[in-house]
Amino acid sequence: MAMLRYHLRMDRIYSINPERIAWCCADFGITVEQLAIENAIPAANLERVLSQDDGSGLTFKQLSKIAAYFGRGVLFFLEQGALHFEQVHTPAFRTLANQKPELSAKLKLFIERVEQQRDVFLSLREEMSSDDLPRFEHPAFAAEDIATSAHLARKWLGLAAHNSFDTYRAAIEKKGILVFRSNGYNGKWQIASESPIQGFTLYEENCPVIVVRKMRTEARQTFTLAHELGHLLLHRASAIDDASDLLSQHGIEHEANAFAGHFLVPNEFLQQIRDDTRPDSAASFDAWLLPQCQAWGISAEVILRRLMDSGRLPQKQYAAYRAWRESLPAPDADRAARIYRHREPKHIFGETFVRAVLDALNGRRISLSKASSYLDGLKLNDLNELEKHYAGL
Repeated sequence: MAMLRYHLRMDRIYSINPERIAWCCADFGITVEQLAIENAIPAANLERVLSQDDGSGLTFKQLSKIAAYFGRGVLFFLEQGALHFEQVHTPAFRTLANQKPELSAKLKLFIERVEQQRDVFLSLREEMSSDDLPRFEHPAFAAEDIATSAHLARKWLGLAAHNSFDTYRAAIEKKGILVFRSNGYNGKWQIASESPIQGFTLYEENCPVIVVRKMRTEARQTFTLAHELGHLLLHRASAIDDASDLLSQHGIEHEANAFAGHFLVPNEFLQQIRDDTRPDSAASFDAWLLPQCQAWGISAEVILRRLMDSGRLPQKQYAAYRAWRESLPAPDADRAARIYRHREPKHIFGETFVRAVLDALNGRRISLSKASSYLDGLKLNDLNELEKHYAGL
């Protein structure tokens, strides 16, 4: 009926379900007036649609704007019937929304996009039936003995002594966990600069996802990655974390932080730090620990925290270091040119996801158009460059 009336009157769509627009507004925590302003639609016109006045409707362009704003398709607003939260959002999404009720509309859309990408990967994995695409299987890890669990996790992942964010990520992905990293450039895969969220975990038995926010240093990203891995292995639950959670000394956040510390700096690593060479000034700690930071792919603060928790560094000195770090001016914004656009999907979605898409494309299981949409809208030339990159050309 909705499509029939649309064809009869090309200038307006009349069979719009007003309850779905109202539901989306409530879900995003905005008013109808705000929705109208954000999408340059006359508020009075939108109010008439919601009140179901005779003769009121929206143009296809207006409805498309609203659909894109809420991350839905146009048909979503033409379907009749009531809508409930649990019908739209997954249990994992609801877990994150309950943990952080103040999540912005943009971040909610970001989380939904991550879930959609996971669904794409699962679909490709099932179609290909390939042993090259790992499945998530893991031994039991106990929150009651975090140090042992962290040790077992390193062994399970097969980590070497020297690591970086990329090597940690690759090892985790080989165990059937997707690791996404938000983009540093403005776009749908960027976590907004005003958001305090550092990362989150979407737990799912067949294919969990860890999302890490892109930061100015990879060392900070590495700690977030290890923290989220702690939630996944210790708690087997979805979680979302802001900056304060990564410093928390309470509950499951404390457990995830402790796991990250032991995972990144095991006891045998800590024994390599010589206390008798520690400088008196907190401002010199970075230089003192630079060799270890470079070898282990972490920040000096992670090592200092482990030293403090082990009773080898006075809390006063750790606090002095944090105060010194916070007093430093913020670094200049990164304005590097996007000369390697074709590699960005790998940075965002990881090796496992990108290879799955390229293999499906080469096997003619998906079209170029689908491959492009799965890989952050890569244009044909960039897609060809990405294939050459993986081919080593």
